[in-house]
Amino acid sequence: MAEITAALVKELRERTGAGMMDCKKALAENDGDIEASIDWLRTKGLAAAAKKAGRVAAEGLVGVVTDGTRGAMVEVNSETDFVAKNEQFQGFVRDVTQVALAGDIADIDALGAAAYPAGGSVAEALTQNIATIGENQSLRRVAILSVGSGVVTGYVHNAAAPGLGKIGVLVALESSAGADVLEPLGKQLAMHVAAANPLALNGDELDAELIARERAIAEEKAAQSGKPADIVSRMVDGTIAKFRKENALLSQPFVIDGKTPVAEVVAAAGKDVGADITLKGFVRFQLGEGIEKEESDFAAEVAAAAGR
Repeated sequence: MAEITAALVKELRERTGAGMMDCKKALAENDGDIEASIDWLRTKGLAAAAKKAGRVAAEGLVGVVTDGTRGAMVEVNSETDFVAKNEQFQGFVRDVTQVALAGDIADIDALGAAAYPAGGSVAEALTQNIATIGENQSLRRVAILSVGSGVVTGYVHNAAAPGLGKIGVLVALESSAGADVLEPLGKQLAMHVAAANPLALNGDELDAELIARERAIAEEKAAQSGKPADIVSRMVDGTIAKFRKENALLSQPFVIDGKTPVAEVVAAAGKDVGADITLKGFVRFQLGEGIEKEESDFAAEVAAAAGR
């Protein structure tokens, strides 16, 4: 059986908001597995669903650049936020994002092998950066979005510099309408994506494994109600339908007014200008999501070193 450490309990509490004893019991029941413990707590009604599991702890920058019908986004990680404020590092992220856009590069390995504007490859420039700045850095991911006609709009939240920040979003709108109409709409939609963090464009595109996990939790919770099987089945179906609606961009309430579904906002904009507007896709990068930086308890380390 895995050792249930104070650090594990602390992490589970931070991720679920559940009580300390409940977290200890959950970890004990699930052999120290954090994800299984979260599900266990949720089936007991002791933890709310977290849209994004895990603390966002990695540093660095997300770069965003657009050019008419095309856009690119790149995440480059560093060890500390201090480096993210470094002009050399910012220039590197900005250049690499431009390289991705110019070469239509959506693969991180291909981006590393691509030619860097100042000479050599992107990977070689990164190595030089590490040597000069004195801190490890890494290319993490890249995304490209494009449409045949219309615009791809970018947005950066918490911008550290133009086109660079901690949350980046690209939104693709396909339409024959002019950029004067599509750009403002795209900007608002991108801001919505940054704030609401949808998991897919529509409910049918949500990850099948995620839906299966949510269904298993819903089934166990509904079974605890003691209601007949047919009612339990309807309860589960209702829970999953609600989950799909809340996590799909097109069905989410628009953050600007808090009530109109995004799909209706887009349709209304098209009607106003007499042209069809289709929200073709979006990409959202939040700096470090899914990466956990090791945290140390300095007092505990000193005590351990002293043999206490």
